[in-house]
Amino acid sequence: MFVYIARMLLLSLTLGLAFSHTARADLDSGPLKIVASNYPLAYFAERIGGSRVKVTLPVPASEDPAFWKPDTAAIGQMQKADLIALNGAEYEKWLVRVSLPKLKQVDTSAGFKDRFIVIPNAVTHSHGPGGSHSHGGTAFTTWLDFAQAAQQAEALAQAMMRKRPEFKSSFAENLASLTADLKTLDSDAQRILGSHATEPLLASHPVYQYLAKRYGLQVESVHWEPGEMPSATEWEALQKLRAGHPAKIMLWEAEPSAEISAKLKSMGIRPVAFEPCANRPNSGDFLSMMKRNLDRLGHTP
Repeated sequence: MFVYIARMLLLSLTLGLAFSHTARADLDSGPLKIVASNYPLAYFAERIGGSRVKVTLPVPASEDPAFWKPDTAAIGQMQKADLIALNGAEYEKWLVRVSLPKLKQVDTSAGFKDRFIVIPNAVTHSHGPGGSHSHGGTAFTTWLDFAQAAQQAEALAQAMMRKRPEFKSSFAENLASLTADLKTLDSDAQRILGSHATEPLLASHPVYQYLAKRYGLQVESVHWEPGEMPSATEWEALQKLRAGHPAKIMLWEAEPSAEISAKLKSMGIRPVAFEPCANRPNSGDFLSMMKRNLDRLGHTP
């Protein structure tokens, strides 16, 4: 009897371990849960992972991810995720104030941190729900250099492969497709933006540093919002700026109001929407939005 009971206990233990191992394998093979700090990273993760990932972008549609602060629910999502995709370059200013597992974090721009652009003498201003903020410190729209965007996608893919090695071939294949698209985008940008390299440009916000550096643009920025008519003082300052920087094109993060556009055009300045796409667009995706940006800038009225 004792031998029989011992054998049954051993069998039960063996079956329990086998079941536990199978359950663990099934769990590991499930969709990889990724929380992204901005839309470009969410797009890269979706392209690389396909149906094998569940990607969350917790930033509300009305907010700029660069100045967003996660609430308790968003922090909980990150803590439960398999990976937290971070832009780096001081983009996630909230990161130092929250407790998140280091092993889950992927700083996608760490590979080119020696090429970060530092912004001196930044102006503090306010707009939107985020209150006052500054564009000082390190320039953070790293993905507007499409070669850097490809490096960020690569870093994210490598982290995804480490978390789900059983999906490595699928992730690698999807990464190759994404990288090819970004390489084409980079070539198109060099061709279209290169035609503006010899002329001065204006920008409504200081967010185009990496775009300017990669594609040889001469950009001077102000701090204007597309839906807020600048004051008379701001228009005067623009005129003074143009005295030494006679730009005929002004880049905007979104289409400016009809009133602003009309005044710019009366001054001989063409407003062009070049959307950084930090948050998820209402239509299209990262790739189509960047192509649209280039088409708008390449269009001759």
